[in-house]
Amino acid sequence: MQFGKDAIEAIWRRQCGAWEWSDVACVQSFLVECLQHNLDPQDGLNWIIEHRTQLSDADAVVDAALRWVNEHTSTGSPVSGIGAEQQE
Repeated sequence: MQFGKDAIEAIWRRQCGAWEWSDVACVQSFLVECLQHNLDPQDGLNWIIEHRTQLSDADAVVDAALRWVNEHTSTGSPVSGIGAEQQE
């Protein structure tokens, strides 16, 4: 949905500004604001992952975003099942 992407981008700019300045704290604020605007935080996570090459500390930021989504939503992230195949 285009409206969703436009809204997500606007929230990103408001919370984090430029990509190279983005850190764990601004990403968490970004996801909180997505939720407050009735936008699926999973869409926010996807936005972050889609733009990860623009982040200065991408691994830490994406990791924090994945943890936040898993802790604050009922569905968690699409990768939450990784490793489940090892359980018996």
